[in-house]
Amino acid sequence: MITAMPRIAIAVQDFEAAVTTFRDVLGMPVVDLSPDTVSSLGAHVGMCRPPGGSNIELMAPANPDLALSQALQRFLDRRGEGFYALMLEAPNPDAEADELLARDVEVLPLMEGAGGRDVHPRSTHGVLIRVYPDNSVPPQDDLVSHEPHLSGVTRAIIATTDAVKAAKAYGDGLGLEVGDRVEDSQRGVLAVTCRPPQGGVIELVSTIDTGAPFAGAVAQHLEEKGEGIYALVLRAEDPTSAAATLTGRGVAAGGDSGLEVSVFGARILLSPTG
Repeated sequence: MITAMPRIAIAVQDFEAAVTTFRDVLGMPVVDLSPDTVSSLGAHVGMCRPPGGSNIELMAPANPDLALSQALQRFLDRRGEGFYALMLEAPNPDAEADELLARDVEVLPLMEGAGGRDVHPRSTHGVLIRVYPDNSVPPQDDLVSHEPHLSGVTRAIIATTDAVKAAKAYGDGLGLEVGDRVEDSQRGVLAVTCRPPQGGVIELVSTIDTGAPFAGAVAQHLEEKGEGIYALVLRAEDPTSAAATLTGRGVAAGGDSGLEVSVFGARILLSPTG
């Protein structure tokens, strides 16, 4: 049984630049796990841990002789920087992998050195999913966020060609709780929300009116990159003020509302708290 969505990973080329941006510009507490992960996995890993929702994981290749570094480099060479994987948790990833295989989900062989099991993006509409053991991100109480005080990931938006079909994959395949389909005329999409027991939610969207700015951007994403993670939604007490703060720090806020930023190939949408 899937128990949580602890984090979403972003692949980057320049790890130090990414840590600096998320810490000093976006104001997030960032824990650099590289001293352990470079030696064991061959990759730099930094965990952005603002309050609420799911964490953002920064990953960069470090040792070309090790499997994770090789996988990250292949991704960067093929697609460039951006969303790499969505992490889920289960009590026993190997047992979970057996259950997923029984539901015709394509689970990949165990990667050398990996602590979890990978689900091929073919089964999840373009999203690499990694299933880790419960509590794969140890708690740390002394972390402090700074202006503009952004939350963790409250919603991961996945662009699909058919949100209803995708919802079946995430519900029947991954065993997540799936809500009703919603025709969102303001955004111009058909949306279905999937709710892991802990962490942020997953929203599957497909376009129904590409004349709407949001749907038009999703359609462009699908045309250029195919199905996959489209954006992460973070909360801010005052999104307009937060966007202005980020713009003042050199991260331009875009979109019709001015509440969208892009860093290291990852689109981040700002939403009000409450």
